[in-house]
Amino acid sequence: MVREISCEDVARMIKTSAPLTVIDVREAWEVEICAINGAVHIPLGDIAQRIDEIDTGKPVAVLCHHGVRSRHAAMFLMSRGVQDVFNIVGGIDLWAIDIAPEMARYE
Repeated sequence: MVREISCEDVARMIKTSAPLTVIDVREAWEVEICAINGAVHIPLGDIAQRIDEIDTGKPVAVLCHHGVRSRHAAMFLMSRGVQDVFNIVGGIDLWAIDIAPEMARYE
């Protein structure tokens, strides 16, 4: 079962420089519209080939648009032995609503 983490908790961790790796699994065109500063962009389709780029020495929080692709990515990471992995509930869309209302949104 994939553990979940709220946008608020991720924002708090980023703000306080708590150890956290944010992986954004959206497509490049989505990241061009809006993104979380410091997030590592690895599209879902590339995650298997680029898993070595993920710093698993700290918690990993996975992000997509609404939370579906990120859940799949988190399940994949767990199947590869990554233990401290979370799905960011609501994705970048909820992030834009709750954390960064100035952020561009898309459908």
